[in-house]
Amino acid sequence: MRTLLRLFFQGLLILLPAVITIYLVYAVFTALNNTLFSAISRLFQQVFPQLQAGAGTTLLAIAFTLASITLVGALASNFLGRFLLGKFEQLMKRIPLVKLLYNALRDLFHAFLGEDKRFEKPVLVSLGQNGEIRVAGFITAEDLSDWGLEQEVAVYLPQSYNFAGNLIIVSADRVTPLEQPAGEVTTFIVSGGVSTHREDTGP
Repeated sequence: MRTLLRLFFQGLLILLPAVITIYLVYAVFTALNNTLFSAISRLFQQVFPQLQAGAGTTLLAIAFTLASITLVGALASNFLGRFLLGKFEQLMKRIPLVKLLYNALRDLFHAFLGEDKRFEKPVLVSLGQNGEIRVAGFITAEDLSDWGLEQEVAVYLPQSYNFAGNLIIVSADRVTPLEQPAGEVTTFIVSGGVSTHREDTGP
């Protein structure tokens, strides 16, 4: 009986991460399919009445979405495209509630996906004067002089087993850079310290 339980939990440990990952990917795709892809599919059916609803129109909607994203990226690389996108941003910033959401989301995606990534400077922050307790995070702003904070930096502290986090303003002398890849530090924090570089790469 004890052997069966051990084998059961061993199989559970192997399957759960894979099953949950596949489920989350499926959930994201389903959400996109029920909103964006289905809306584009209906648009294609209105423009081309001969098209029938089904996998074909869904694949066409996915291809159209990918092509549109690539086209916007291409437009942003030339003068005319940057001019048009700039006008679009100005319009978004004139609407009060839309301005708040757009600026926050734009800066967030630029921080993760843009050329000037903000989550690539992992650090340890001392919580006390003696440095006995430290937390891991990422420097997101090193110059806060516009706020009158000359010797302080902004550090984002992700939460373990969560997608949330906290932004703290701390004196620069309490911050110690980490000589580890940002991806490894992120995994270490989110996993609650369970996942380490040594465990990931093996003995």
